[in-house]
Amino acid sequence: MSFYQRYADYKDFDFLGFFEDITDHDVLQVLGKEKRNEKDFLILLSPQAGKYLEAMAQKAHRLTVQHFGKVILLYTPLYLADYCVNRCAYCSFNVVNSFPRKRLSMEELEREAQAIARTELKHILILTGESRHHTPVEYIRDCVRILKKYFSSIAIEIYPLKREEYRQLVDEGVDGLTIYQEVYNEKVYDEVHISGPKKNYRYRLDAPERGCQAGMRSVNIGTLLGLDDWRREAFFMGLHAAYLQNQYLDVEIGVSLPRIRPHIGSFQPKSPVGDRDLVQIMLAVRLFLPRVGIAISTREQADLRDHLLPLGVTRMSAGVSTAVGGHTDKAAGSSQFDISDHRSVEEMKVMLKKKGYQPIFKDWDRI
Repeated sequence: MSFYQRYADYKDFDFLGFFEDITDHDVLQVLGKEKRNEKDFLILLSPQAGKYLEAMAQKAHRLTVQHFGKVILLYTPLYLADYCVNRCAYCSFNVVNSFPRKRLSMEELEREAQAIARTELKHILILTGESRHHTPVEYIRDCVRILKKYFSSIAIEIYPLKREEYRQLVDEGVDGLTIYQEVYNEKVYDEVHISGPKKNYRYRLDAPERGCQAGMRSVNIGTLLGLDDWRREAFFMGLHAAYLQNQYLDVEIGVSLPRIRPHIGSFQPKSPVGDRDLVQIMLAVRLFLPRVGIAISTREQADLRDHLLPLGVTRMSAGVSTAVGGHTDKAAGSSQFDISDHRSVEEMKVMLKKKGYQPIFKDWDRI
């Protein structure tokens, strides 16, 4: 089975017509439920539900504390390489963008790992552009062998792999997979992915499921907010997360809510997503999926991240660089995108404690 079949159920759904029929009574009825189905989720994403964000926030906070406690897992990304063969309109790593490309050597990687480990972080997310020539699976495996000396949990955010390739990395020590569909709308997907292997919509869509089947402990998905109507995109992302939760009961499913940030190139988001919109998405996701993890990255400004904290967040990045080698070389090359929250791990730890949350550096260890 594939999530595409669930996507197809709503591909031609009249979202605008559905939203026009939503009343205050519909929203209040959904808020009164203990469990919510996919139509309830869509109601919570409606313009009418925007009038009830405070009530949604109170329920979302209670659900989050009930299922996760007042703890936040901290992690940081580590970019291994910025070589890419795709032409994605919204990304600095776009193959047509001219800047010096780089791939970390094993010696450089070890220095990066040592620098991050000194911050006490034990969860790492390693990233690459999409180039099997420059960053083949064998290179990723070599990197994991070094990183597992320093970190208890290693997640990957790389190009989509076959199930057998995911299994190889799991056997080597990878326990988490992050992969964003970027945009669920097939037409828009085709437009913004101009050329390259990423243009294959179905292969990318099924990648999270291949990761689940390969034995990943956690799988994190998301949509790049701004590429298409956010209500529709958030709905498909939530539907996808629910599908994975129901199919793979032993896998921790999480979602991220990234908004497009400035990058090399002139691409502008088609459907800008405001702060209030982002809040509504997070609240709707939490009320629909009480057990799903929610990550907010440093794409967002510090003040906003702090205010989002009690609304459903379970994971936050800290001490972030989106440039290859950026943890040890402050003059490192081009970033994948500009970050907004430049706080160190220590600063994030202090903030969380002040707000009554326990920062978690390690919640998993390999046997």
